[in-house]
Amino acid sequence: MSKRKKSFHPADPTFWRLIRLIAEQKILFAGIIATAILSNLIVLLGPRLIGQAIDQMIGPGDILWDRLRQLVLLLLILFVFGSAGQWSLSVLTTHLASRVVRRLRENCFKRINQVPLSVLDKKSHGDMVNRLTYDLDAIMDGMLTGLSQAFTGLVTLAGSLIFMFWLNPLITLLVLALMPLSFKLAGTIARKSRQKFREQSEISGELNGMAEEMIENMNVIQAFRSQARQIGRYQKINERLYQSGQKAQFYSSMTNPATRLINHFAYISVAILSSLLAIGGTMTIGQMASFLVYVTQFARPINEITSVATQLQSAIASARRVFNLIDTEIESDDRHLPGLVVQNGEIVFSNASFSYRRDQHLIQDLSLKIKSGQMVAIVGPTGAGKTTLVNLLLRFYELDAGSIEIDGQDISQVKRDSLRTAFGMVLQDTWLFTGTVHDNIAFGMPEADSLAVEEAARQAHAHTFIRRLPDGYQTMIGAGHTVLSQGQQQLLTIARAFLVQPPLLLLDEATSSVDTHTELQIQHALRSLMHGRTSFVIAHRLSTIREADLILVMKDGNIIEKGDHNQLIEQNGFYRQLLDSQFAGIMNNQ
Repeated sequence: MSKRKKSFHPADPTFWRLIRLIAEQKILFAGIIATAILSNLIVLLGPRLIGQAIDQMIGPGDILWDRLRQLVLLLLILFVFGSAGQWSLSVLTTHLASRVVRRLRENCFKRINQVPLSVLDKKSHGDMVNRLTYDLDAIMDGMLTGLSQAFTGLVTLAGSLIFMFWLNPLITLLVLALMPLSFKLAGTIARKSRQKFREQSEISGELNGMAEEMIENMNVIQAFRSQARQIGRYQKINERLYQSGQKAQFYSSMTNPATRLINHFAYISVAILSSLLAIGGTMTIGQMASFLVYVTQFARPINEITSVATQLQSAIASARRVFNLIDTEIESDDRHLPGLVVQNGEIVFSNASFSYRRDQHLIQDLSLKIKSGQMVAIVGPTGAGKTTLVNLLLRFYELDAGSIEIDGQDISQVKRDSLRTAFGMVLQDTWLFTGTVHDNIAFGMPEADSLAVEEAARQAHAHTFIRRLPDGYQTMIGAGHTVLSQGQQQLLTIARAFLVQPPLLLLDEATSSVDTHTELQIQHALRSLMHGRTSFVIAHRLSTIREADLILVMKDGNIIEKGDHNQLIEQNGFYRQLLDSQFAGIMNNQ
């Protein structure tokens, strides 16, 4: 799609999709329309009454006071009701905008939880967060300004035009003849700014993505003394954002002065022509005054809409990014499929093939049978496909060909929730959320009571350090709260797995972040947890998987060796090379 097609114009599908969302709030939408019509019609009666009031002052000492007092009182009443109507319109608009943005925010977050992990892996997490924050805020600002201006503007334009035709059709035609020039100029300038606003929104997401990555990994940046280089990268993106924003603001800021210039020319023309008619006796002074006010009111919506062009353009650009997120393809609906029932935990790979890219094959024709209750260790160099194998088991990624069965059930033909619930996971990269220690351990079983949580912590050897925390299991952890060491965080994730007691286990070097003494305790606890359960262990330190029933040695996506520790040592193959290189590294460091 060309850039021109993506820019905002009245036929822009993004614009009309946003309008449809607004119209779905039927009661508020109808209230806004009704309030806009009534309040602006009241205001539009003002200039006509002012003109009539002027005409009651015929000359020095010749003033029709009774009629003048009636008109002034009526004007005061109209202005009070008009102000109340404008306030009501503002309140209703705020409520409507808030509801629409709330729904968009909920839809975005829901969609993030529904899209396949394979899709999320390809997107910048910072950019995703930017769509949930900055872009939604921009839509909110755009609707607050755009909605009120649009509804009041349309009523004011139509009402002013009717009153002007009523007062003098000839002068009204002069005003209408100048209006297309104003719209044409505004449209020409607006087209220049559309692309820049879209660029500004995209670069902003890129900048936020980088900032999040840098803050999250600041320890690595400082360890490699890369602060200056990262600052340079940030400044380059920030400079691009500055240049794009400056150009967008420059073009959009030209719109209002340009249209005002034309409107002022129209006002001067009307003033001269109506003065001549008043002198000639075909128009009263009051009618002339009323007409000049209506010309100002007729031009005001055009000026106001062009003055908020920045927010409107930014809102449409942000809405496009938000809708792109909402339209992201989600995992297929599997509610009609049966749930996975794990009885023995036997897992069979049959001619399984997978690749991240079609032109780069990773796993090809993998066939493997894992017996019930076996502890299976997966070893191999970086990029061998160890984590990929686990992702395929959980259906975070789908097979290109072949099948994986658990107790004779094809995992592609069961509900994903039941499949993923069957696996307990302890990953090398710990994840804890801001909350209490109790809530973090009970993440997979929110209904668990304190006794069950404490027992799981004891099994994971986490109970001792938890008791020393300020509030024990009710201690708040996470950003701005109690800070735990990496090892302590790992212990909590292990306790989380103990609590749910899953029939199948996935361990990604679960003890890599704890000290040697704790590692021995955890290994003992994990063996108890794995007893009777089919378990997969991604191993980086080969010393931790000597007791595995089956060791799969992977290289370039293929299983090149398999057997237990002693069998692989006797084969004197790639596993032996990996083992020797690790121990050689340890000896050299000593």
